[in-house]
Parts: sequence; structure tokens; C-alpha cells
Amino acid sequence: MKVVESGSFAEAGRQLRLSRSAISKYIADLEESLGVQLLNRTTRHASPTENGQRYFERAVVILSEIEAADQAVAQAQSAPRGLLRVNAPMSFGTMRLGPVLADFMARYGELQLQIVLSDDLLDPVQDGFDVTLRIAELESSSLIARKITPVARMICASPDYLARHGTPKHPQDLREHASLTYGFLLTGNQWKLTGSDGDHWIQPAWSLCVNNAEVLRDVAIKGRGLALLPEFIAADALRKGELLTVLDDYSAPPLALYAVYPPTRHLSVKVRLFIDFLVERFGREDEAGVRSRAAAS
Repeated sequence: MKVVESGSFAEAGRQLRLSRSAISKYIADLEESLGVQLLNRTTRHASPTENGQRYFERAVVILSEIEAADQAVAQAQSAPRGLLRVNAPMSFGTMRLGPVLADFMARYGELQLQIVLSDDLLDPVQDGFDVTLRIAELESSSLIARKITPVARMICASPDYLARHGTPKHPQDLREHASLTYGFLLTGNQWKLTGSDGDHWIQPAWSLCVNNAEVLRDVAIKGRGLALLPEFIAADALRKGELLTVLDDYSAPPLALYAVYPPTRHLSVKVRLFIDFLVERFGREDEAGVRSRAAAS
């Protein structure tokens, strides 16, 4: 195209920053591949043959389509469209993600959202999710994870349970209590608590193991045992006095909310904007002030 437009191998070479001999070789290779002569050559001038003119005209259309495709992709990067598939834990999805989704949809009206809530550890790649939200201590993998916010945890029980069974004063006392445990942590049913006297690993005798923390909260409110709960799940019950925290001088390792997505050279704008939105809404939250200390028994 450059040779036909400029009428010269030398000028085409200057525009493409290639030598005249390189331009000549590329044209000769193309003619050999096609089995036709594309250009009539003189010492200073080149003009298309009949076949060369046809080829030139088709090439103009092809390259204009490529340019249009490039522009369409660039525009899509600035104005998100299409389907965004998100996997999130059930409790976080219903309690925290659901209330803010309408704001994200209002901000990006041309984007379609498909939200799949599940406490199963689905495979982000195999199951075709653009973003997977996880509250966990993540294992190393080929996926990319961005930390959105820490998720504090505390041990909770109902006032009725503590009145009947007493309030534990030390992590070792947990061995004498009924425990309600979550089933999908890397540590299994073991609880790690850290205080001024160091780390304590406790294997509580559990009466319920379930993969949903809202169920643990509800059973704890009914006085069936102690539960190690994420603060955002226990917060409302703590404010109402339905649950009290114990062992406040000890802390469990905090989990975190992560946005996980497959590695890619160019992160799609819809994924980036969704993750930025999560950071905007949850990344600066102050989770303090919801604890309610259990009275000494």
C-alpha cells in the first residue's frame, strides 16, 4: 500500500523506516507467494499492475476494518459493555454485595451483571467467572488476587449460653465449651488465638460444622455454643445484644476479602471498574465499634 500510495520504493521505505532493499524484498516475496506481478518498476518509480491495483483496493478495505476493530476495542475499554460474571460467598453476597449492586449498575448501565452466590470453592477459570470474591487466607495459585479489605473475626456466644455455661477466660477454656465451626477454612476446625501470652491452637469439641456463617450466627443466638464469626456477620446481633464477644484480649488471624481473577496482559475495563468499585465501597470501612464484651460470670 505504501509503495502504491507514494509511487516509490524509496519513499515507502522512509515512511516505514525500512531500507529500499527491504521494501523491494518484501514486495518480491509477496509476488512470489501470490504468483502474480503486483508492481511495474522503473529506476525511480513503481506503479501497480492490474492485479496489483485489485490487491491494493482490497488491502485498503482490510486495513480500514482492522483500524475500526482497534477503535472498537479501545472504546470498549473506556465504556464497559457486555456480560460480567461474578462469583461471591453467599453471606457476603446477600448482606453486603447485594445492597450496593444497584449503585454499580446505575453507574455502568450498559453492563450486564451475572452474580452467582455460593459457599463452594468454585474454580474461577473452569467455571468462567470474570471475578471471584473470596473471604479467606488465600493459597498460592496462578490467579491474581487483589485485597479489598480485612475481615476481622471474634468469638461470640449468646448471653443465655454464657449464663448457663460460664464465660471462657483463656483459650484453653474453649475445650470445655460447645463450639459451632465453619467447614471451609484452611485450618479446618482448629482455632488459632493470639494474645500477650503467645499463640494458642485450639481444637474445640464441635456440635455443628457448616459452610455458612449466617447459620453459625443464628444457632449461636439460640444458645447452642460458641462461634468464631466474621465481624460483618455478627455485627447486627452484637448491637442488639443477641450475641456477646468473649476472649477479647485474644485475636483470631484476620481474613480478608479478595477479588480473584485470571492473569491477563490487559485487564478488561469491566473487571477493573468492578474491583475499583468494591475498594471504593468496602476498602475504607471502619469495622470498629460493634463489639459487646461479655460480662464476667
